[in-house]
Amino acid sequence: MNVIPTEIEGVYILEPRVFGDSRGYFFESFNLKDFEECVGHVDFVQDNESKSSYGVVRGLHFQKGEHAQAKLVRVVAGSVLDVAVDIRKDSPTFGKHVAVELTGENHRQLFIPRGLAHGFSVLSEEAVFQYKCDNYYCPSSEGGLAWDDPDLGIDWRVPREEVILSEKDRCRPGLSKI
Repeated sequence: MNVIPTEIEGVYILEPRVFGDSRGYFFESFNLKDFEECVGHVDFVQDNESKSSYGVVRGLHFQKGEHAQAKLVRVVAGSVLDVAVDIRKDSPTFGKHVAVELTGENHRQLFIPRGLAHGFSVLSEEAVFQYKCDNYYCPSSEGGLAWDDPDLGIDWRVPREEVILSEKDRCRPGLSKI
């Protein structure tokens, strides 16, 4: 596995070794030993999957306090722009973001530690998105940021008029309000 550090401490792009031949391909999407050697120890407890259509923006979401979550995310089919925003107030990269295109073809994954907000936009007709979490979802600890906060300056690569949001994500606060 190739591990690429990003400008935000603890956020890594993971590229698995893919073995292909005339039958198709094979790769390990997760290997605990390799993961811990590259990223560190994380106890994943929950796997989630979503399917979304072009223009959907999910996020920017996070869990607060003792329910904070680290995530290992990937795309099984389609293409997304995956975004992690540092919301750790004591971090030198507070308010900065990392954006990575994850596709069913490039097999890249993104590891997002606790203390970051996370979201993605769907760039293909449909996308199937999977993620591992190291803590269980707790509705009362849910938080979010406005996807279009100008202080974040995220280019979601979807025209604004084509963005599809949940009701919750339509009225999230900006970074300065969390």
